[in-house]
Amino acid sequence: MSNSTETPVNETDVAMHVGFLMLPEYTLSTFSNAVGILRMANRLSGRELYTWTLRSLDGEPVTSSAGLEINLDGSLKDADGINILLVCGGYSVKKYCDKPLIESLRLISKRKIPMGGICTGSYALAAAGLLDGYRCTIHWENIASFREEFPKLNIASSLFVIDRDRYTCSGGISSIDLMLNLIASIHGHQLVQQISEQFTCDRVRTEKDAQRAPLKYLIGASQPRLVDAVTLMESNIEEPLTLDEVADYVGISRRQLERLFNRYLHCAPSRYYLELRLSRARLLLLQTSIPVIDVAISCGFSTAPHFSKCYSDLYSKPPSSERRALR
Repeated sequence: MSNSTETPVNETDVAMHVGFLMLPEYTLSTFSNAVGILRMANRLSGRELYTWTLRSLDGEPVTSSAGLEINLDGSLKDADGINILLVCGGYSVKKYCDKPLIESLRLISKRKIPMGGICTGSYALAAAGLLDGYRCTIHWENIASFREEFPKLNIASSLFVIDRDRYTCSGGISSIDLMLNLIASIHGHQLVQQISEQFTCDRVRTEKDAQRAPLKYLIGASQPRLVDAVTLMESNIEEPLTLDEVADYVGISRRQLERLFNRYLHCAPSRYYLELRLSRARLLLLQTSIPVIDVAISCGFSTAPHFSKCYSDLYSKPPSSERRALR
């Protein structure tokens, strides 16, 4: 987990109350995954660690994107005693971010209640100005437009982001990862390991894990040379190309290539290429029994020490520890 995590610690026997704000057309699967993790935490611990209530802005029923309705516990203004508020959005979140919603979220924020967004719930928080100064994420389909509409936000392409008292995730099963990491910070990794086994998760993913998304959705479709450059990098992992070669293949200068990466991917092309190779190496370490030195070579590292140093710098543990943790 991130060092910036400041999750509300609950050291008493009082259950932590999670409030879910259901926006119209919310993504049912992302919401149900989050609740399922809380329910399993209670079951495996043998006590009520978490309670939850479901709210809409006015207390009236809302329909999910799957066309289903579930019983609600009332309106957002009546949500007393909640310790965390999670906003549940869906594909059409933007049209529901009206003035009453924004004002209500700001009032909740003034009460110093930690807040988060699952799936596109991040958009509602951003529209209310509640993600200013925080790292955050959103579903990969929305990242490009999210960056255009909120250019000052620090938007990551991670599965989820925990930054102090703001929790955001990208949708789908990433709400599982978000909730597992929140629970780990409060009740420890042993409980989380038991929960992940019940959900048949092969591992608990962290903020270092990126969404697997087509690049055109992360940067928009207006930069074909950048897409071509990344495609070249992805196709040349074992024998990395030089940046001059990449630039030459896509028909631009190296300086232009660096400008494109810095503007749209917020890092130097050399850094992006390195993290791409290390990400591939991590998958091999976690999913295969290939010796570490062979993983290093297959991902373009000529020596084990260099591979180990680069890997440790990015993932805060050497590759040998990653493999042992998996076992």
